[in-house]
Amino acid sequence: MERGAHPRTSPAPALLMDILGVALFALFARVAHQSEDMPLSVAGWLQTLWPFLIGTALGWLLLAITGKTARATSMGSGVIVWLCTVVAGLAIWGLRHGGVPHWSFMLVASIMGALLLLGWRVITGMRARRAALGVDK
Repeated sequence: MERGAHPRTSPAPALLMDILGVALFALFARVAHQSEDMPLSVAGWLQTLWPFLIGTALGWLLLAITGKTARATSMGSGVIVWLCTVVAGLAIWGLRHGGVPHWSFMLVASIMGALLLLGWRVITGMRARRAALGVDK
């Protein structure tokens, strides 16, 4: 397999990993920012989750339109999903709250989104390269 190439596989596991990553991001955010006004609860977690999940869905829609779902584990596909997730999630948050999110929120959402949506792709790519080279045998 050439460098950077990814086997064509079902996109379902990649989609599930992205959903899990966004769900963890929302959970971490709720845990970090819980207060009397915003207690940690399933309803609160879902309120935090849905704007970013819509962004993830938009990213996957873009992958489908461009024919990249079969290579959903690639970094290029991951960057598309990550950017859509962060931009749409923050835009929806801004609309819901009537203002632009604070720069620190944008920074943390971008960094955590990258770690959770691109990190698993890095690990998957490394494992695929090791397997292709026969290192794991």
